[in-house]
Amino acid sequence: MQLNPKKIKLSIWRVLLRLMPLILMGTLTLVTFWLVKKNTPAEKSAIERVRLHEPDYTITNGALSALDEFGNTKYRVLGKKVTHYDDDASIDIETPRMRLFPPEKAPVTVKADIGHLDGDLTILDLINNAEIFRPPQAASSTEPARPRMLARSSYFKVLINDDIIETDKPITLEQGISIMHSTEGGVFNNIEQSMVLSGQVRGRIERIQPRAQP
Repeated sequence: MQLNPKKIKLSIWRVLLRLMPLILMGTLTLVTFWLVKKNTPAEKSAIERVRLHEPDYTITNGALSALDEFGNTKYRVLGKKVTHYDDDASIDIETPRMRLFPPEKAPVTVKADIGHLDGDLTILDLINNAEIFRPPQAASSTEPARPRMLARSSYFKVLINDDIIETDKPITLEQGISIMHSTEGGVFNNIEQSMVLSGQVRGRIERIQPRAQP
């Protein structure tokens, strides 16, 4: 039996035509896979995956202190829970309390519900129920007597190297029995131990402080 070449070619073309949809789908699948592969970012290395913003250690009832050039304590930060992050060296603090020790002046305490200390240890953010407290200070040979001071706000930023505490949130300031309210925050200078209020300020200022009751 002799095979007709024309019939063979015709059969082959018919088979190819039937398979053409499958061939096209397969080609499109390969092209799509290649495009996805080309545009997918390279997988991070093991070191990069480890350096995510995740804590590398946590301390309960932690403390951090810094000394001045004379070896005296400049400030101390305490926290119920201190969490350190490896990627940026920042620190989250639960119920932070910071004590500032200006030379020859009463120590100042700042506290809040939540704290965040940057990796350079230069800025401490104090969030929710933030307070600045300075106890009364008796007169000395270089400084006049100062009444108790209490400043309250929802947020304070402590600029550690500048000895400045500032906020742009509403603030309430008490000095002795005087009380002031500011709508746009204020700036506390720890060296001078003075507060400058911003925005609309209202309150009551008592020029003469009453004597302490026996």
